[in-house]
Amino acid sequence: MNDSEKPFYQVEPAPAFTDARDPFVLFAAWMAEAEKSEINDPNAVTVATVDEAGMPDARMVLLKGVDAQGFVFYTNLESAKGRELAAVSRAAMVFHWKSLRRQVRVRGPVEHVSAREADDYFASRAKGSQIGAWASKQSRPLESRFALQKRVAKYAAKFGLSRVPRPPHWSGLRVCPLTIEFWHDRPFRLHERLVFRRDNKDEAWRTERLYP
Repeated sequence: MNDSEKPFYQVEPAPAFTDARDPFVLFAAWMAEAEKSEINDPNAVTVATVDEAGMPDARMVLLKGVDAQGFVFYTNLESAKGRELAAVSRAAMVFHWKSLRRQVRVRGPVEHVSAREADDYFASRAKGSQIGAWASKQSRPLESRFALQKRVAKYAAKFGLSRVPRPPHWSGLRVCPLTIEFWHDRPFRLHERLVFRRDNKDEAWRTERLYP
């Protein structure tokens, strides 16, 4: 008898949550599995913010770092998300790995990474991407594609064969989670939900399970 044939009351707990004590350890394990099973960008994540009117906003970015401090992504600080996070420094993130039927939800305050972290990551990018960070006025009106091409050509000529410095308006943001929820699909929509919570980043995590 397979899972789809079992009565709902006989469905076994998902092994993914076994002995989960540290959300970052569990996240690392899930990400490692996603890197093997996802076709594209297992580190893709939705980042949700709010604008000055309280209207929600969301977009996909790529996770570029995770440790016990939080989840890091990089952006133009003058973009919509950069401006929104400067005004309200709290965000939510959602990872969804369809191949694994799992998702992770993260909520917490946002802080800037150090200049050293931002410099190191920027230096690791392809030169074309470095030039693009200078050329793009992210989220602002673009009069034509040709205007963007002109700006790319301008900065390509400016830096030529030299090292491209990190733009002052480009850096990393770290979501420091106060809540991390792990969701795992289960038969009959009796999904597993495990939540880690804390009131501030210096506290120990508390865990609880939620109804599907």
